[in-house]
Amino acid sequence: MSVPFMQQARVGAYVMKQKLKGNKHYPLVLMLEPLFKCNLACAGCGKIDYPKPILDKRLSVKDCLEAVDECGAPIVAIPGGEPLIHKEIGEIVAGIVARKKYVSLCTNALLLEKKLHLFKPSPFLFFSVHLDGLKDHHDKSVCQAGVYDRAISAIKAAQAKGFQVNANATIFDGHSPEDIAKFLDMTTEMGVNVSISPGFMYERAPDQESFLSRRKTKQLFREVFKHGKGKKWKLSHSTLFLDFLAGNQEYMCTPWGMPTRNVFGWQKPCYLLGEGYARTYKELIETTDWEAYGTGRYEKCANCMAHCGFEPTAALDATANPLKALAVAIRGVKTEGDFAPEIDLTHARKADYDLHEEHVAKVMKDIHSPKVAAE
Repeated sequence: MSVPFMQQARVGAYVMKQKLKGNKHYPLVLMLEPLFKCNLACAGCGKIDYPKPILDKRLSVKDCLEAVDECGAPIVAIPGGEPLIHKEIGEIVAGIVARKKYVSLCTNALLLEKKLHLFKPSPFLFFSVHLDGLKDHHDKSVCQAGVYDRAISAIKAAQAKGFQVNANATIFDGHSPEDIAKFLDMTTEMGVNVSISPGFMYERAPDQESFLSRRKTKQLFREVFKHGKGKKWKLSHSTLFLDFLAGNQEYMCTPWGMPTRNVFGWQKPCYLLGEGYARTYKELIETTDWEAYGTGRYEKCANCMAHCGFEPTAALDATANPLKALAVAIRGVKTEGDFAPEIDLTHARKADYDLHEEHVAKVMKDIHSPKVAAE
């Protein structure tokens, strides 16, 4: 695990404060999406297939900072779309850093070298560069040749200017454990921390064949971690989340742990599923039926093992059971033996596939209404 000690301490103190207050639903990371527009069209992405008027929408600096203050999470991740397309991204990041929140600016890095001047190195800021493995695999994943080389160049340029850099790796079916291990060797040599997670099966992603089932995820990561024995890979995760990926923890997700604010509002129930929107963070927490979502509860969640849902669960488990977390940290992730019991999927409610189209139609109608056009 390679999370900086000061960040661990701040987050730990924040969690204890929430527990002392008796709060049940509280955020660890705010997922702040200031836009959906992107300069890539990855086959596994379900975030960018909106009509142009929606892709042209932006959250203002004021919108973003109000969301940070309203939510109160100690960490802010800025995904997209591609955040560096946003003309005010430098101001947004500066405002969050000034609040002493940890900022993870997620980017495919195509614009990173050009826009480094917009940012100042800070212990509260790191760039999270989308890097789905080594060259051939990454360029295939993003559906464009040459992106890997530009990302590596941008990482080195950012490091040379004193910025902290993280690689954000999404793993799909067909990615061998040997290649993933080589990728982690390479990033370790570069001094880059890695966030790694199986891809979520977005219902609107063009490629529906490359997502991992839960069983395949567990088998794959066990093999990956076998290759990592004795190596000091720089993984930006709790040890219990890594143990979960290898099938050793029976976790339910914590969807309120990483709430999402985007151009539509506060997304219900999580970053990966858009099943409604709230006007305020308070409304999101109080009106979302949290028990209706998660593996075994809802069909769309059946194969999810993504970090945005399960890292908060692992972090909360580590806080509640520090000796358990310490034991895993000392012995390492278990790569042999039985998997933890799997969650029963037979009683999950059926997926509703009409919600997205209904919401887009409503937003488009609002955009083209005379009142909105006049504004």
